[in-house]
This record gives sequence, structure tokens and C-alpha cells, in this order.
Amino acid sequence: MDRPDLPLNALRVFEVAMRQGSFTKAAIELRVTQAAVSHQVARLEDLLGTTLFLRTSQGLVPTDEGRLLFPVLGHGFDAMARVLDQLGERRAIEVLNIGVNTTFALGWLMPRITLFRNKHPEVDLRISTNNNRVEILREGLDMAIRFGTGGWTGHEAIPLVEAPLAPLCAPALTARLPHPSDLAQETLLRSYRSAEWTQWFDAAGTDCPPLTGPIFDSSVALAELAASGAGAALLPVIMFENWIAQGRLAQPFEVAVSVGRYYLAWPSDRRVSPAMAAFSNWLSGICAH
Repeated sequence: MDRPDLPLNALRVFEVAMRQGSFTKAAIELRVTQAAVSHQVARLEDLLGTTLFLRTSQGLVPTDEGRLLFPVLGHGFDAMARVLDQLGERRAIEVLNIGVNTTFALGWLMPRITLFRNKHPEVDLRISTNNNRVEILREGLDMAIRFGTGGWTGHEAIPLVEAPLAPLCAPALTARLPHPSDLAQETLLRSYRSAEWTQWFDAAGTDCPPLTGPIFDSSVALAELAASGAGAALLPVIMFENWIAQGRLAQPFEVAVSVGRYYLAWPSDRRVSPAMAAFSNWLSGICAH
């Protein structure tokens, strides 16, 4: 396609719709109507002779053609924005959208984030938290910090911090827990990762009691319940060191079990921008220390 024929407006609308995962959200960002967004995407699909989105009851689902086009446009628009900033004699500011597991955000990242902002004022860092279930592309993120074992399909990932799990509870509860087997008489607060308590009891050399009761998708919620005296929670101790120092939580046993670690991840087909590189280098460096 010749450059004079490039449908720049339609391409821009498509890039925003892809990043937002919704015509409605794209319309809000672009300050136009949803119908205008739909019209521009349909125009682009007609021009290319291919379908870029599947419209389903769950929302927009990009086709293979849409996924192929999206990163090229994102890189191109980012490059144009940087040059325009330079031509305007302004310091180039690059927006970086990071999704962060809530536990890591509160227990590790936020107390240190000023260090990054001071070192890299050229990066407009925007953080959104999640419960470890995150879709980087659909949620309009550049990178995400998540807990697990790595190896996510279609993503690059670098290890950050090991976070072994151990039981934490209200300090008053520890008097009833001279041995790991005594936990069987207490309420064991559970996360959606159902095998963790079994793994910990195996490491402690005692049988795991039957696990009942509600399941939570947030370590912070589990910590709040444990601190209130509702039971014992299996938590990444390193993320709750401040709670322990403040006397809100106590660790009755030294036994800990590793079921994963925190990683910084991003889509494999995404070009690593200067802001992504700056954040990755800073984060991996400070985690190493």
C-alpha cells in the first residue's frame, strides 16, 4: 500500500480499540462516539479485506490478523510521539503501564517506587493492581508483575523475588501453637491455590487436616483476616515483614515452602521500549539486593 493511501485515522482507532479491548473504552479515550470507532474499524477491515476483531458475547476477540497488526502500530505511534516531543523541544515523556500483583505492590514495590521515579523522571509510570490474574494485552498494559513459576506462553519473564510461604497469624494465637500439628485445631485460611497448605504440612513433617471454609483470591485479604484473629494464613513472609515488625502478624514456625516467585512479564512480540528497559533494569537490579 502506497504511503498516501495509508488510512492513518482508522489505524489509530484500531490500535486504541485493540489496546483497550473495547469499542466503548476506545471511544472514551479518543473522545468520539462508539459508533465512530466501530465505523473506522469496519472501514479498515473492508480496506484490508480481512477481519480484525471477532465480536462475541464476551467482548472483542482479536483475530490472528489483528494481533499481527497491533504491535507494529503501537511501535510506530510510540516512535512518532517521541520524535514529536523532541521537535517540540520538550523532554520526552514515555507512559509505562504496569499491572502489579496487589501483594507485591503493597509489600514491596510501593515503598520503593519513589526511587524509580527520581531516577527516571522521563517515565510516566502508571500502576494498576490485580489479584494475579492479568491479561497484559487486553488490559492495555506494557508489562505485569505476577506470582508463579514462569513459563507463560507467549511472554518473556524475568525472575524478581523469591517469596516462600509460611503460616502467619495474630501474635496472641502463637501461644496455642507450640508444634506445627497444633495448626490442625485452628482455622486455616485458604487462597485459590488449593495445594499450598498440603505442601507446607508435608515440609513440616505432619499431616494436613481437612481444609474447609471460604477461599480468597488476595493475600492481603488473608493477612487482614489473620491479623484480626480469624485464623492462620499461608503467606509470602517477605511481603508482610512490616506487619510482623508492627506486631500485627507473627510467624509461629520457621518452616517455609516455595511454590513460586514474582516475575516481571511482557508479551514476546512486543518491542522493549526505553521505558520498559529502564523499569526492567531498575527492578531486577534492586531485587537482586
